[in-house]
Amino acid sequence: MIKVAPPSSPKKILVADDDRALRSMLTSMLERAGFSVTGAADGAEALAHIKHRKFDLVLLDVWMPNMTGLEVLARVKDKPGRPKVIVMTGDNTPETLLNAVREQAYQYVNKPFSAKGVVEMVERALASEAGPPIEVLSARPEWIELLVPCEREAAERIQDFLLQAKSDLPQEVREAVGQAFRELLLNAIEWGGDLDPNQKVRISCLRTRRMVLYRIADPGRGFKFEGLTHAATSNPPDSPIDHLRVRDEKGLRPGGFGILLTRAVVDELLYNEAQNEVAFVKYLDGGPKS
Repeated sequence: MIKVAPPSSPKKILVADDDRALRSMLTSMLERAGFSVTGAADGAEALAHIKHRKFDLVLLDVWMPNMTGLEVLARVKDKPGRPKVIVMTGDNTPETLLNAVREQAYQYVNKPFSAKGVVEMVERALASEAGPPIEVLSARPEWIELLVPCEREAAERIQDFLLQAKSDLPQEVREAVGQAFRELLLNAIEWGGDLDPNQKVRISCLRTRRMVLYRIADPGRGFKFEGLTHAATSNPPDSPIDHLRVRDEKGLRPGGFGILLTRAVVDELLYNEAQNEVAFVKYLDGGPKS
């Protein structure tokens, strides 16, 4: 006799927002996508639901009456089996964003947002495994410092948070900084941290009136540029894509242009002697002045 596996129950989601129209829209949209959804009109109601029911995910507004979303996060941070939390807010100040990271929010979505984008974010969050938390060492707007687990998923999430925290920068600068940060962070996580989530990459971001400086230190032993046969920096002038053959032979993902791309979009790129720590600078006023 063939046994048929019982259908899996729908994932349970809590939507907490004091905006009734938005809460209703999110509830309907997620139910149509196949989720079981509960609504909460303020932070206190959200906390009560979380204490008495098991949810797979919470969509949590930050500024709500009776109890803010950040207070809810702080109360459930150490709860066994706590749900993943996606923070929803129009407040993208560095303090708010990094307090959400500190309280272990999984991701951030900026209001207003598209319905399709939220459903896709929810599905990605539910499909991913919960790894070690991102640690916030400094959340001052002018000095942000983080410890990020060496896994690609954590790199993607922290990039989203930091780009929102720099939303006041000119668009061209944001794009350049975001591209450089992504490439160097992935290099640090993949090669320095060997994709081991128990290893951490230390990230510092300093902001002054004239520049943005990022510093990324990985736990690896470093490297030598002449040994990077899998990277575009090692290609001879007459063979600009020779490294792709090496990557294919080693079974590596397509790429290898990260350092070259970074050099093209930032103003200064510096490595320490061991080359397990890198810093880049993007000037906000056209360049350094003597």
